[in-house]
Amino acid sequence: QLQLVESGGGLVQPGGSLRLSCLASGFTFSDYGMSWDRQAPGKERELVARILTNSVTHVVDSVKGRFTISRDNDKNTVYLEMKNLKPEDSAVYTCGRGYTHVDAWGQGTQVTVSA
Repeated sequence: QLQLVESGGGLVQPGGSLRLSCLASGFTFSDYGMSWDRQAPGKERELVARILTNSVTHVVDSVKGRFTISRDNDKNTVYLEMKNLKPEDSAVYTCGRGYTHVDAWGQGTQVTVSA
């Protein structure tokens, strides 16, 4: 059965860094693009970054230069490296299976950026 399990969230000070991981199981990971979205309280879910099967990436402008998405097909894992975090980055971060169309989501991991 398909599972996406995120980890790595937490509380970090502004300017700090975190690396999120999403472990996939129940499907052939290397056959799918993957995405990271986030949703802050009272706001709509928004795309953060996505990665194709050939590791070509797309990162949205609001996090460009600070966030990096990558994947390790041997470990069935997609990562989101986040640097220079800002309070407005606080949200639940969720990984999804798919690039242009996401058909499955994990439960998410909370990221809180606060002094």
